[in-house]
Amino acid sequence: MTALIETRGLAVGYGSRAVVSGLALHVEPGEVVSLFGPNGAGKTTTLLTLAGALAPISGQVVLFGDVASSPLHMRVRQGLAFITDERSMISKLTARDNLRLRGGSVDRALEIFPELEDHLDRPAALLSGGQQQMLAVARSLASQPRLLLADELSLGLAPLLVQRLLKAVRAAADQGVGVLLVEQHVAQALAISDRAYLLGQGTVAMEGSAESLKERLDDVAAAYLKGHPASHHPA
Repeated sequence: MTALIETRGLAVGYGSRAVVSGLALHVEPGEVVSLFGPNGAGKTTTLLTLAGALAPISGQVVLFGDVASSPLHMRVRQGLAFITDERSMISKLTARDNLRLRGGSVDRALEIFPELEDHLDRPAALLSGGQQQMLAVARSLASQPRLLLADELSLGLAPLLVQRLLKAVRAAADQGVGVLLVEQHVAQALAISDRAYLLGQGTVAMEGSAESLKERLDDVAAAYLKGHPASHHPA
C-alpha cells in the first residue's frame, strides 16, 4: 500500500537550526499514527513542515506519492486537512458558516458531531472550548480529506471530551482516512492508534505499534523526562 505521506531524511526547524533531523515516518490509508514527545521536541514544527506551512531544512516530504514542495493551500486541495492547536475558528462567523469554509457538508459534519446541531447559529466565539474543537474536527472531516494532520486536539479539554474527539478521529480512519496525531495524552492516544513515534533529543527516540508501546509506558515516560527534564509524566 502506498503511503499517504512519508518523510525521507527530513530535517525540520527554523532558519538553519534543525529541531528534528533524520526523520523517517509514514502514514498509510486507514491508520492513526500518533506523534509524541515532550514540549520542545519538534512535534508542531514537524506537522507544520508536513503541511507545507514551513519549508524543510533538508530531506523530503512525499505526499500522495509525489515529492511535495507546494504550500499549505495547495496541499489542502490535494486532500490534506490540518487542524492546528489554535483551532482556526473565525470567531465572528456562526458555527454553520465555519463548517462551510472547507466546502464540506454541514449535514456530514453533524453526522460526526450531532452535539453541534443546537449551536449552528451561534458565533464561534461563544462556543465552549470543547465545542470549538468539535467544530474544527467536524469541519476538517466533513471535507472528506485523504489525510488529516491534527495538533493537540486535547489541549485544555476535559478527559471525556478528549475521548469523544479521539473516537471521531478513529472512526474517520476506519473509513480510510490516514491520520497523524500529535498528542500529549499518551495512553488515550495509543488506545485509538495503530502505530506511534516518540520524538526526543532531535530525533525519533522510539517507534512501534500502539500495542507494543502500551506495554512500554514506563520507557515512554523515561524518554519524556530524558528529552525534557521539566516535562510531566505522560498520561
